[in-house]
Amino acid sequence: MRLKISLLKEPKHQELVSCVGWTTAEELYSCSDDHQIVKWNLLTGETSQIVKLPDDIYPIDLHWFPKSLGIKKQTQAESFVLTSSDGKFHLISKLGRVEKSVEAHCGAVLAGRWNYEGTALVTVGEDGQIKIWSKTGMLRSTLAQQGTPVYSVAWGPDSEKVLYTAGKQLIIKPLQPNAKVLQWSYALEKPNTGSIFNIAWSIDGTQIAGACGNGHVVFAHVVEQRWEWKNFQVTLTKRRTMQVRNVLNDAVDLLEFRDRVIKASLNYAHLVVSTSLQCYVFSTKNWNTPLIFDLKEGTVSLILQAERHFLLVDGGGIYLYSYEGRFISSPKFPGMRTDILNAQTVSLSNDTIAIKDKADEKIIFLFEASTGKPLGDGKLLSHKNEILEIALDQKGLTNDRKIAFIDKNRDLYITSVKRFGKEEQIIKLGTMVHTLAWSDTCNILCGLQDTRFTVWYYPNTVYVDRDILPKTLYERDASEFSKNPHIVSFVGNQVTIRRADGSLVHISISPYPAILHEYVSGSKWEDAVRLCRFVKEQTMWACLAAMAVANRDMTTAEIAYAAIGEIDKVQYINSIKDLPSKESKMAHILMFSGNIQEAEMVLLQAGLVYQAIQININLYNWERALELAVKYKTHVDTVLAYRQKFLETFGKQETNKRYLQYAEGLQIDWEKIRAKIEMEITKERERSSSSQSSKNVGLRH
Repeated sequence: MRLKISLLKEPKHQELVSCVGWTTAEELYSCSDDHQIVKWNLLTGETSQIVKLPDDIYPIDLHWFPKSLGIKKQTQAESFVLTSSDGKFHLISKLGRVEKSVEAHCGAVLAGRWNYEGTALVTVGEDGQIKIWSKTGMLRSTLAQQGTPVYSVAWGPDSEKVLYTAGKQLIIKPLQPNAKVLQWSYALEKPNTGSIFNIAWSIDGTQIAGACGNGHVVFAHVVEQRWEWKNFQVTLTKRRTMQVRNVLNDAVDLLEFRDRVIKASLNYAHLVVSTSLQCYVFSTKNWNTPLIFDLKEGTVSLILQAERHFLLVDGGGIYLYSYEGRFISSPKFPGMRTDILNAQTVSLSNDTIAIKDKADEKIIFLFEASTGKPLGDGKLLSHKNEILEIALDQKGLTNDRKIAFIDKNRDLYITSVKRFGKEEQIIKLGTMVHTLAWSDTCNILCGLQDTRFTVWYYPNTVYVDRDILPKTLYERDASEFSKNPHIVSFVGNQVTIRRADGSLVHISISPYPAILHEYVSGSKWEDAVRLCRFVKEQTMWACLAAMAVANRDMTTAEIAYAAIGEIDKVQYINSIKDLPSKESKMAHILMFSGNIQEAEMVLLQAGLVYQAIQININLYNWERALELAVKYKTHVDTVLAYRQKFLETFGKQETNKRYLQYAEGLQIDWEKIRAKIEMEITKERERSSSSQSSKNVGLRH
């Protein structure tokens, strides 16, 4: 993309223009050494003088009071702060009335900025001081002082830090006293456009205005922005025109819009375009008849797409629409600030909306897409560290929906979004991960890990058999992407990465794992095995092994584990097949995946108390084994006998008080215990065969 610049033939100011500021996406105010404040309307091209300032006020910087304050929403900013060369700053209304003038610095006040909530103002000056003021102009504190003038200042997004210039350095200073100060140097370029004293981006980020020394105000807008999806390439050629090219047949379509294009997104066979007033939805099958609906606010800052619907974010809220233009929902949460939401902090799938909290960055809000209400029992997803980036997987059932996220330590985690009371496992997938993306066709995850590009062909392996996770990965060197690359998209088997210099790099991964996902989702296990035999890769067999266990197909799991040489697991699977009841088989499959509590619950619900006790004995969970035996008043002697045998093997004496209590006066009779165990197994077999017989009778009838 690039900026297209426009200038009037004659300047509207007689002296140099010192500062500019946007009130809306189409309206700008400019101030000059000729003491005039001029309003520019970019829709009509008209200009008008708002006020002529007193002759002793030479403006240097202006900043509009933020328009989004909590629940109250204004359509445009109503007042601004103007800093001047006489050491004062002035609070001025939209109509040009000076409400208040405040003596602020010795020498010129070089910059002034409101924080995002409008609760504080920071000013910097020739005297090297950085001062914090209340919104009414009362001095709160002098944040810092240095020997050289401070020419520019900006607030951090949380309004807890201030960034300012100091010679060749940029310094970040937290508001808290004695907090650590950060600095680094910056590069300075001098374009051949004359002296530009001040620049300002429009609210939607598509236009820029510059204040020039010759009295001109220079405007520039973004053009030649590109979006790609499969065989389609869309280019913004003019403010109101897009060109669509189908690279398969080189067909070209021109899309004309009534108003200026602000945001666009191309994915899932649809192009969604927001202008300053309307939203257009095009299908890639038909570019001639878009669906059009009016926007509430107009300044759309983010568009996210999923297979069934898309999300719009503007200054007023978050809105979910179907591709037919039907409004679906609008999720809300306390302290919601839409102005700072982006593609890294919001994620959308067919059934879920995930939003990272700004007030507490360790929390992710989860909403039902269809209603906009909190998901499940409303329990938030909470992590131990601040979260940087989130991403929902795109395919599969709602109950299996997963979210991956990167925390501030650059560790990658995955967890389930369904959170009904019980504590869900948040499991680490990788370290030093800088960016991630899910495939749009199946639940394959990719990320850039330090110097490696990594693909997790089946991330759910961590819930099934974490031991074989390394065998399900694809890795390659990522040094060619230079520093700070970002994954733009993961469509089909193609990953697009944007390097720090803006260039795009495309990587193709193997198409076979996606085919394997498709076979498994359709329960085509024989086809899946044939595919793995054809491809002859360990990653495919390892993925199939984990997929088979997750779907309780132990026959396929046995074949896949044998193919990757996991003989001990093949033997365990064979032992599961010999178990007398389906409940026992299910419990041992769950144990295979490490879900001990669920396995125990399955057995207890089926009335197989002894079997539940036995799995705890086998895992040396002695406390739990005795607790179950006492609770259900059965096999206390069995637990004590196995405990005694265990201690004798290691030559140890009993020290556990509960075991000592129940063992007092009890004689261990192994023949009696073995008889009881045999009876339990017989009862389980009989019950299982009885259940199967009644089922067969039901089928015959």
